[in-house]
Amino acid sequence: MDTANEDTHVQWNIRRALETDSDEVFRLASELATSFQPDREAFSGSFRDVISDESAWLIVATYEGELVGYCLGFDHLSFYANGRVAWIEEILVKSKWRRSGAGRALMESFEGWARSRGAKLVSLATRRAAPFYQAIGYNESAVYYRKLLS
Repeated sequence: MDTANEDTHVQWNIRRALETDSDEVFRLASELATSFQPDREAFSGSFRDVISDESAWLIVATYEGELVGYCLGFDHLSFYANGRVAWIEEILVKSKWRRSGAGRALMESFEGWARSRGAKLVSLATRRAAPFYQAIGYNESAVYYRKLLS
């Protein structure tokens, strides 16, 4: 799917991630990590599993052959929504490409995938990007809690 950005006239190529994207996605995921030290071996196993998991959607944004961002999300059944819901686990765009429309294009692709699977909503947690999500129609809904397991 190609998504044109009206502000910058960038023609994004949004596609499912391929095994050959592994190195670049790892580099980007390493920028995102704040609670964990990225481990290449663990990442490689997870990457292989994710790209073959039907309930996972790992997509990348490219421009003229450069991978500029990725989005990883999942869908699952829920009781409260009477069916499927989708969750964005990770999304990252290279810093030089932020505010170019790549993040919006990734989110639109994820939302389309979630909708096609019958999801009733898309949720995510963020600490640093609330203005971005609000700008594309997301509303604050809950407080996020976590507990690291050793």
